[in-house]
Amino acid sequence: MSKSDNWSFETRAILKGQSPDPSTGATIIPIYQTSTFTLDGIGKNKGYCYSRTGNPTRSAAAECLASLEDAKFGFIYPSGIAAINSALQLFKSGDHIVTCQDLYGGAHRLFTQILTPLGMEFTFADARYTDEIIKAIKPNTKLVWLETPSNPMMHLCDIEAVVTCVKEINARENRKIFVACDNTFASPYIQRPLNLGVDLVMHSCTKYLGGHSDLLLGALVTRDEQMAERLAYLQNATGSIAGPFDCWLLMRGMKTLAVRMKQHHANALEIARWLEKNPRVLKVNCPALESNPQYALYKKQMDLYNGMLSFEVDSDFDSVKAMVEKFEIFQLAESLGGVESLICHPPSMTHAAVPVERRLELGIKDTLIRLSIGIEDVKDLLVDLEQAFASLPSKVESLAN
Repeated sequence: MSKSDNWSFETRAILKGQSPDPSTGATIIPIYQTSTFTLDGIGKNKGYCYSRTGNPTRSAAAECLASLEDAKFGFIYPSGIAAINSALQLFKSGDHIVTCQDLYGGAHRLFTQILTPLGMEFTFADARYTDEIIKAIKPNTKLVWLETPSNPMMHLCDIEAVVTCVKEINARENRKIFVACDNTFASPYIQRPLNLGVDLVMHSCTKYLGGHSDLLLGALVTRDEQMAERLAYLQNATGSIAGPFDCWLLMRGMKTLAVRMKQHHANALEIARWLEKNPRVLKVNCPALESNPQYALYKKQMDLYNGMLSFEVDSDFDSVKAMVEKFEIFQLAESLGGVESLICHPPSMTHAAVPVERRLELGIKDTLIRLSIGIEDVKDLLVDLEQAFASLPSKVESLAN
């Protein structure tokens, strides 16, 4: 075991996989902006021959992230959805996957519009209840795909309970069902699913890991050597790789992950409590609130909360549409997890690809707003919320219209 394995999270985030450059002594790893590497002779290289197969900057980013997730192997992809697609390439036509009914809209589109026509089968279960996931398992089930907290309703699933039940099925029926978890909303600083028994963890590094809304990357990490060998083969064969500059930006972002997540948590909790008291808010989706039915699971499974919450406004779509355009600090934009605060209307933005009927079943109403709360001064954020809410017509005016 390396001494670095005993380093704290914060120290590993800054140093793991990032030794000084041996040729120059550069403290920060260089951006190896090269497609190819000069060989010492036939069959002789310094560990790299072609950047699709491997690149030192990408390798360093993967090693650092794997360390933060307490994994052994890491793979960096050009986007989060590319990482999800690569994970599903571990399986084949005829295989069945159980997944959350409340999950990222892009994942829903990939599963239903791309992979289902290719012969894969998906069942969407209410992952808040472990027994619903287990009931959805079939003889041809090969994977359980979890997302916790979920997007955009912030639902949690009990990772450890799901893993325990799946392992019991595997042992009893002599089969192998894998469990994967999208850990994007939590980040490894807050939640480490591999330590709860999960086989594979996925990240959209675009979000909290990068943290500055300036890169587009995805990642998969695992402890399973056979799975890692297959992922490495698939990544090289399909060319689903990340460029060195984005990988370099990812390493820069991970260095400050711990301090950023602490501030995201503090700001989000204060704003969630403010929203909970607002008479124009019907419901706040935030498991870190003591009033939330999943508060006990949050305390058990997560070390802190993130900067994500959603809420339902007591108004109509036209008023909500006008309201989100009134914000001055919160920016109307897709994505999340950056240092700046963003506001999003899931039905028309992140989850527009989900059929209307399905959205309503999941509680994604036209009056639902999602916030990605940044690390600005929370007093300024609250003032911005107050002035935006003040633009809503009164209930009397809404009824009159």
